[in-house]
Amino acid sequence: MKRITVFCGSSMGTDEVFQSQATLLGQTLAKQNIELVYGGANIGLMGAVADGVLSEGGKVIGVIPFFLQSKEIAHTNLTELIIVDTMHERKTKMNALCDGVIAMPGGFGTLEELFEMLTWAQLGLHKKPIGLLNTNGFYDALIVLIQTMVDKGLLKAVNQQMLLVSDNINDLLDNMKNYKAPVVTKWINKETL
Repeated sequence: MKRITVFCGSSMGTDEVFQSQATLLGQTLAKQNIELVYGGANIGLMGAVADGVLSEGGKVIGVIPFFLQSKEIAHTNLTELIIVDTMHERKTKMNALCDGVIAMPGGFGTLEELFEMLTWAQLGLHKKPIGLLNTNGFYDALIVLIQTMVDKGLLKAVNQQMLLVSDNINDLLDNMKNYKAPVVTKWINKETL
C-alpha cells in the first residue's frame, strides 16, 4: 500500500487517547512509507493524524472543499493540498488517490465516508481494504449493529468481512496489507428479493 485515506473527526473528542492514537497512526504510516490522504484540516483528529505523519518526514495529501477551508481551517504545511468544489468531489478524489481506508473515531461525516467506501466495495466498484481503528472501544456499538444486520438477513456475512477491525494500529495495517477482496458477483437478483 502506497497511500491510505484516513477518515476521522474534525474535533478531538473527549477521550485523550483519540488524539494520541491519531498522532501514532500518522507516525506509523510515515515509518512504513505509506502516504496519508485525508480531509485537509489542521484541527481535531484530522490535524493530529497529519501532524503525526509530518513529524516523521512522511507525505500528506489533503483534499478539502473550498467552502470548508475556513471552517475546518486548511492545513498549510502539507505535501499537497487539493481544493475541490463539493463533498462528493472530495470523496471521489480521496478514493482515487488511495490504496486503502482507515476510519478512526469521528461523527456523522466519518461514518458517511466509511459507509460509502463499504458500499462501493460491496458493489464491486473497488477492492481496497477498509479498516476500522476501534480506539478504546469507540466503535463497539457499531460492530454489534453490523452483526445484527447479518443476523437479520440484511447484510451478507461476506460483506461484513470487508470491514477489517482492530484496536491496534500495526495489526490493522497488517490485516489491510494481506486483504483479499471477495469476488463480487451479481449482488441482487429476483431470487434474493
